[in-house]
Amino acid sequence: MSDSVLYERDGGLAVVTVNRPEAMNALDVATKVGLRDAVVRASEDPAVRALLLTGAGERAFCVGQDLNEHLEQLKRSEETGEGALRTVAEHYNPLVRALAGMRKPTVAAVGGVAAGAGASLAFACDFRVLSNRAGFNTAFAGIALTADSGASWTLPRLVGHARATELLMLPRTVKAAEAMELGLATRVVPAGELAATARAFAQELAAGPTVAYGAIKESLAYGASHSLDELLDKEDELQTLAGESEDHRIAVRAFIAKEKPEFLGR
Repeated sequence: MSDSVLYERDGGLAVVTVNRPEAMNALDVATKVGLRDAVVRASEDPAVRALLLTGAGERAFCVGQDLNEHLEQLKRSEETGEGALRTVAEHYNPLVRALAGMRKPTVAAVGGVAAGAGASLAFACDFRVLSNRAGFNTAFAGIALTADSGASWTLPRLVGHARATELLMLPRTVKAAEAMELGLATRVVPAGELAATARAFAQELAAGPTVAYGAIKESLAYGASHSLDELLDKEDELQTLAGESEDHRIAVRAFIAKEKPEFLGR
């Protein structure tokens, strides 16, 4: 894995950090490969029960595509005739599929600006904990591009179709307080408290009923594109899965005994 992406396991929590603070955590090819592989690794590791995604430094969570590198790719594309945006299929799409499709909770800790694909990655997480200095900017239309990294799917589900259209076509920085009002933020905390708050929140999720969390995520995604009758059948299937989990039995016994359950994630 590239030094521009750090991977840490803390009990059941995987912490993935984009580590290019000098470039505001912009995504060059090495970083995109490292980030994609880190998220897939967390998704496939049965010992990981939650993921925390963050960026190094105080200025940025991630400003998306490294445009300096992209400019060189555009120049090569003109010379060779090859497409300059193969990175969407090679890097962003598998990264977002792993992040959004993970059957465990995901949290983005956003300490500064999140722009372009960086904002999309935060939107693809289940929860977003923001510093009061943070902000989102979709940025794509500003450089004559359309949305990628799943923003066309995630953003309307967070803020509605009309507001998503506005934010994508007329990009601007949505500061933390407005992000909270719009539903883009789960929590907003003082900058000095972000790291500890986000990690504690993610650790709480990592100690939760992982099978049930995964079923909830699948049920919500399924319900967004299926009829009520189809969803009811899916809920039956997923409730059977959750009901057969060891965590469900632990929770019922703890409830009857008036104790706090200690989930095992299975």
